[in-house]
Amino acid sequence: MRRLFPVVTMILCGLCSFGNAAFAQSWPAKPVRFVLSQPPGTGPDIISRLLADRLTKTWNQQVVIDNRGGGNNVIGSQVAARSAPDGYNYFFATTAAVVINRYTFKSLPYDPERDFVPVAMVAKTPFVLAVNAEVPAKTVAELVALAKSQPGKLSFASDGSRGLAGMLGELLKSSAGIDIVHVPYGGSVQSIQDTVVGRTQLTFQSSAPVAPFIKSGKLRALAVTVPERVPGMDEVPTLRETFPGFEYFGWYIVFAPSGTPAEPMARVNRDIGALLSDKDIIDKLASFGSVAERTPGTPESLRAFMKLEMERWAHAVKVSRIEPE
Repeated sequence: MRRLFPVVTMILCGLCSFGNAAFAQSWPAKPVRFVLSQPPGTGPDIISRLLADRLTKTWNQQVVIDNRGGGNNVIGSQVAARSAPDGYNYFFATTAAVVINRYTFKSLPYDPERDFVPVAMVAKTPFVLAVNAEVPAKTVAELVALAKSQPGKLSFASDGSRGLAGMLGELLKSSAGIDIVHVPYGGSVQSIQDTVVGRTQLTFQSSAPVAPFIKSGKLRALAVTVPERVPGMDEVPTLRETFPGFEYFGWYIVFAPSGTPAEPMARVNRDIGALLSDKDIIDKLASFGSVAERTPGTPESLRAFMKLEMERWAHAVKVSRIEPE
């Protein structure tokens, strides 16, 4: 028996390798599902469908977007977490779903770290610090000086006190040591409109919806929140140039349920990476206010990125004095 054991082990390993290779070669043999925790017509939905259309052509299998909106991303995240880890189910996730909800809810019916494995980074979505055209500040430093000279006189509009834009405004207050009034709205449309007409003086917004107002001169862009300057807005500095470490942005990452085989995840990573080098995809993502990633990342780099994101947004929630619900 001792002599047979190595032989049996070699045979079993060979069968496993053969099975993995066969799985990799045959995948995908049926439609692939991307769960989305937002409803149809939203920015994440539009971007996920852009990728799904291209991946459908690449794989010769339908890539289905399964919209499960509601509950501040909780419903869709739970559906994705409970999906079969068979290589055919993925989660097209946002910052809020996988990171921020950890700190704004007392408990979740899913565990972002335990239930998901990062597969591929798709894009980052920068926020723009924009001011009303009548505000005399032309730089972040001038805005800070203006706010310090008029404590409590300036106000910033956000999409809600628990939203990303609201947290960014609170972070600016904390980083700069300024007293400005937070005016939360129920969404980004009214917060932009009121800054355009001057009811509020500044706002943080994703780049796509404010771009027309910046172009027309009704708003002035002072800074972006991503680590590097944004293509198409190259003259706008980053906030970290004034406040080192101020790097907060939205992102889209494809995750898989924990336990998914490595082979299909590697294929998804590779093929998304190929799309991100396509100029048409890059331009379309830019038109939606997102910056395509140069590389989809590796399991190690994505896990390191997620660790930093958790630290960043935990700090943002604390500074914003958001109590978990």
